[in-house]
Amino acid sequence: MRYLFALALLTVLLSSARAEVVGKEVDYTQAGTTLKGYLAYDDALEGKRPGVLVVHEWWGHNPYARQRARDLAALGYTALAVDMYGEGKQAEHPKDAGKFAGAVRENAEVATARFTAAMQRLKAEATVDASKLGAIGYCFGGSVVLNMARWGVDLDGVVSFHGSPATTKEAAAGDVKAKILVCHGADDNFIPQEQIDAFKAEMDAAGADYTFKAYEGAKHSFTNPDADAMAEKFGIGIAYNADADQQSWSDMKAFFEDVFAVDAE
Repeated sequence: MRYLFALALLTVLLSSARAEVVGKEVDYTQAGTTLKGYLAYDDALEGKRPGVLVVHEWWGHNPYARQRARDLAALGYTALAVDMYGEGKQAEHPKDAGKFAGAVRENAEVATARFTAAMQRLKAEATVDASKLGAIGYCFGGSVVLNMARWGVDLDGVVSFHGSPATTKEAAAGDVKAKILVCHGADDNFIPQEQIDAFKAEMDAAGADYTFKAYEGAKHSFTNPDADAMAEKFGIGIAYNADADQQSWSDMKAFFEDVFAVDAE
């Protein structure tokens, strides 16, 4: 009996040792534009699982977006870090980042088409339950996922981390299918209170299921450990906040556990 127990324990330990998050680059297209994504999943898990899209900051599809995809994979999801700019384009300076982000923000049709192309790519993965899809986004990416929810894209839930709640096209009553979690820095000087008030009024009028959380002492980009270096380099008012980063991630985990459990019933 002891031998059998020891053998079983060894099997579990060896299986755990082999478990790892697998990450790979994937290309997909939209209207002739090549979009360069990054797919991450835990290869030790069996069967299908919810899929989550990760939308990058205004810097573009960079290592930070990929790391967040890996973090989601470690939680048991299959995650796809998307490319909203095309060709994996990245900005080295805030002026370029603003141009790249602005071009997408100002064209709702292109933004939706590129996001939808990523969603279809994720749904095609063998490890993904295509009936359970979510999205998270950071800064620019946060505004993207909020807009996708506004415009009726078929998602179960979206989470915005320090994303702008402003939009060029407000939600109409009944349009918002996804549940929404907004993780906002209470000391974020990039997002005026007027935008927050307008967002809440819009969501209330649309009948959306949303939660807005503000983290005390947190500035813009509070989840990104590189924010302090960027602030010093370019003189911009962003900062990493470890407490807000950890709390918002914990809030996201609880949010998706609830969203996907409800969806599965």
